[in-house]
Amino acid sequence: MLKVFGLSVAYGGLRALDAVSLDVQAGEFVTIVGPNGAGKTTLLKTISGAVPMAAGRIEYRDRDIGKLPPHSRAVLGIAHVPEGRRVFPSLTVLENLEMGSYRGAARARRIEALDAVFALFPILRDRQRQLAGSLSGGEQQMLALGRGLMAQPELLLLDEPSQGLGPRIVETIFEAIAEIRRTRRITILLVEQRVVEALELCDRGYVLETGRVVLHGGREALLQDERVQHAYLGT
Repeated sequence: MLKVFGLSVAYGGLRALDAVSLDVQAGEFVTIVGPNGAGKTTLLKTISGAVPMAAGRIEYRDRDIGKLPPHSRAVLGIAHVPEGRRVFPSLTVLENLEMGSYRGAARARRIEALDAVFALFPILRDRQRQLAGSLSGGEQQMLALGRGLMAQPELLLLDEPSQGLGPRIVETIFEAIAEIRRTRRITILLVEQRVVEALELCDRGYVLETGRVVLHGGREALLQDERVQHAYLGT
């Protein structure tokens, strides 16, 4: 479904990504882990079109999308749930969710999608008339994830969904992601610093360090890899 070849991104002459290649097959759950500053967020932003690439190629369903603007990539079925939630604080919960369903394929199924999001996050149904800016951090993350699902995406990009949240809320968010995986035919590419939780959810993973892929493989292989255990699992 998604193929990235030799992707490089530079900020002010500094390489944020250096010849990164990866692939995500339809229906797969792939996780990207690594330390702060590794380029994980930049990678997702480049895939969704928010950041231009300096070199490389991005293919989605065998189509080169590297020069398409972000909204055109969204129309193709790519939804990006960004780092830091980025909800619209002056809009209600319901209005935020409706903003997610602007593409034609999603508008036609808006009511169905709303019911599905409210089933996944019942608190959002209770808060639907409340301004998004008044929600707690955990509720805003649920809203951001729900807004992404409202787009009826085929590929869901999740950037650090646990960032800044307490352990109990993090558990709720990861349970919701696992539920999405069980009940929907959505391909997921997750960026996350909580390595154990992220790898336990996925089929395959990539380890990104200083803008380069240094390791990749299946979930069990990565969890048992000595380099991953030493660097990220504290063993």
